[in-house]
Amino acid sequence: MKQLLMLAATFAAVTSYGQVNMPQPSPTQTIKQNFGLGTVEVNYSRPGVKGRKIFGDVVPFNKLWRTGANGATIINFSDDVIIGGTTVKAGKYGLLSIPSKKEFTLIITKDLTVNQPSLYKQENDVVRVTAPVNKLSDAVETLTMQFANVKNESCELQLMWDKTTVSLPITVDIKDRIKADVEKNLASDKPNYQAAASFYFEWMKDNSKALTLITKGVEQQKDAFWLFLLKAKIEKELGDKVSAKASAEKCIELATAAKNGDYVRMAQEDILKKL
Repeated sequence: MKQLLMLAATFAAVTSYGQVNMPQPSPTQTIKQNFGLGTVEVNYSRPGVKGRKIFGDVVPFNKLWRTGANGATIINFSDDVIIGGTTVKAGKYGLLSIPSKKEFTLIITKDLTVNQPSLYKQENDVVRVTAPVNKLSDAVETLTMQFANVKNESCELQLMWDKTTVSLPITVDIKDRIKADVEKNLASDKPNYQAAASFYFEWMKDNSKALTLITKGVEQQKDAFWLFLLKAKIEKELGDKVSAKASAEKCIELATAAKNGDYVRMAQEDILKKL
């Protein structure tokens, strides 16, 4: 009976103290990037160097790494992407790696629970790519992931820790989808000539068609200084310096009246100074 009373008293003493909130030793971070026609999101935990030797010690070479701390590292694609020549369907995946001195094997897996090597099953791999190791001049204390070199149809997920960095190239193939939407819009009652002209100018490199479209745009919106700037850019690419100058000057006139100094500056610096 005495023993039961002592146990009850001990339990009461332990549970009487409130919970103490402490920072996570390896804090969780979520990064998200608009890319293509969708987004890419990564959720991972960020361990620190803390004076340790990282790769080849804390993270052994040639063994599976969860590519973070605590739980599994998750990457989420809202639209289909291409990695290593393989189409990866929209959805959530695990991001794993096998580091070595000169390269990392980066793995996209269907399994979202791999937080230790013993749980990994290669049959769940969606794609594997090899990424060369690059050395950083300054050490990165906390494991850091970021999106870099973001373009219309390509970007990189960079991983940096200590003095090591690797990149996962991600691409999309969306040009035909956008073209179909553009042509559908042009056939509508209210075509968006600016979007269509921008697409044919920047994506298709069809400057003649882009000029035809933007000309229709400025005819509809005669005080749209932003359209005249795009028109000037297209005319400059076509080698028509006279027309490019006239469009840039019109942009400056209209933008000045609208008190938009940014477009005045862009017309001067991007067009007039480069003719």
